[in-house]
Amino acid sequence: MFTIGDFARHGRVSVRMLRHYDATGLLRPAHVDPATGYRYYSAAQLSRLNRVIALKELGFTLQQVRDIVDEKVGTEELRGMLRLRRAELEATVAAVAARLVQVEARLRSIESEGHMPTNDVVIKEIPAVRVAELTATAGGFDPRDIGPVITPLYDELFRRLDAAGITPTGPGVAYYEDAPEGGGAITVHAGVQVTAPLRDGEELRILDLPSVDQAATIVHRGPMDAVVPTAQALAHWIDGNGYRSSGYAREVNLECPENREEWVTELQTPVVEV
Repeated sequence: MFTIGDFARHGRVSVRMLRHYDATGLLRPAHVDPATGYRYYSAAQLSRLNRVIALKELGFTLQQVRDIVDEKVGTEELRGMLRLRRAELEATVAAVAARLVQVEARLRSIESEGHMPTNDVVIKEIPAVRVAELTATAGGFDPRDIGPVITPLYDELFRRLDAAGITPTGPGVAYYEDAPEGGGAITVHAGVQVTAPLRDGEELRILDLPSVDQAATIVHRGPMDAVVPTAQALAHWIDGNGYRSSGYAREVNLECPENREEWVTELQTPVVEV
């Protein structure tokens, strides 16, 4: 038998935690001296302690942990609980990874202040183009707002094009506008070039995007959730060369391999001279 201090050292936990587990019924001492009240534990209880800690690390509540270690939860129910928790953890990891990408993009923008490229920006006319598109609303223009909206839009767009027997004839073209409801919301248009007849409807819309007389363009290489430094380089160029932007940029997907780090996207911001 071990004293509570010895058991805590062997279990790599604190005495305070063991007392808490005792109070909540998660891990009772094997023996309590009736005269002194000292708690004593057996080595066999280390296995229960390990299970309790592992389940807590997975994010289960104390009640869920108690039910599991007391075998009040069936095998199938436990599998379901673990699958759900895995999905929650994967979503958390993905969210943190996306946040890190945004932080890195902002850091690159800060580090490059005063060194914005000027030779990568081209002023050109953008011809009219026919696209098939789907739209949805994003909460804002932050890449973290746009990404979760535009990715499933494109998945659904290509599914519907395939069902309609329409083959894309050019790159994807995404563009944006302020949503009617206001409040900073953005209407996201996920489109791809086609040669099919014009078509209007909720299922799939085919329309002609008008030409743009003047657009300041720059090529972004890498995933779109890291577009901030490129977009801000373009903004600096516009402001420093006698232009002002007159709308949201179009994003033309020149190359979209499976590895998003290898994506090539042209940003096309309509501008007017000032």
